[in-house]
Amino acid sequence: MFELLNAHFKKHISLSSEEEEICMTMFRQKKYRKHQYILQEGEVCRYEIFILKGCTRSYEIGPNGQEHTLQFGLEGWWIGDLYSFFSGEPSSLNIDCLEATEVLQISKNDHEELYRKVPKIERYFRILIQNAYVAAMNRISSNLSMPAIERYREFIERYPDMEQRISNNQIASYLGITPQSLSRVRSQNQKKK
Repeated sequence: MFELLNAHFKKHISLSSEEEEICMTMFRQKKYRKHQYILQEGEVCRYEIFILKGCTRSYEIGPNGQEHTLQFGLEGWWIGDLYSFFSGEPSSLNIDCLEATEVLQISKNDHEELYRKVPKIERYFRILIQNAYVAAMNRISSNLSMPAIERYREFIERYPDMEQRISNNQIASYLGITPQSLSRVRSQNQKKK
C-alpha cells in the first residue's frame, strides 16, 4: 500500500530504506465510500491525505448555494486544506469522494515528527507546496484571461482521463461555467477538431 507514496517521494527526494520505514510508520490507511466526506466545511482539517485509489473533489459553497470546485484529486495526488491543517482553524472547504477511495493520512503531530526524524521530507513538502502555488497561480490567470473553450481544452489536455470519472456539473464548476455553457464549449471543441 505504500509503494505509490514511496514512488512519489522518489520523484523529489532520495530516501534510505530506514527513512522509508520511518515514513511509513507515520501514515494511517483509511477507506472512504463513494460520496463520503473526507472533510466538511466548519471542521478542522486534521490530516493531510495522499490518495492511493479513487477520485476526490475539494470545493466551496458560495453564498447563493453554488458549488465552486477548486481541485480534484486522483491516485498519487495529495488533497486537504493546508490553511486549516496548519492553523487549526475551521475549514471553508468540503472534500468528498467521487469514487470509493483509499488514502494514506498523516496528522499534524506526525507530520511535524516526520520532519524531525527525516529532514528530507521537509524538502519534499516544500517542493509540493511550491508546485501547488505555481499551479494555483496559473489556474487563476487562466480563469481571468482565457475564454471558456481554452480553459476546457487545457483541462482535457492536463487531465485526459478525468472526464470519464467526474460529472459534467463538476467539470463546469471547476471551469467556472454553467453546465449549459460546458455543452456549448464541447460542441465548439468538436467542430474545431
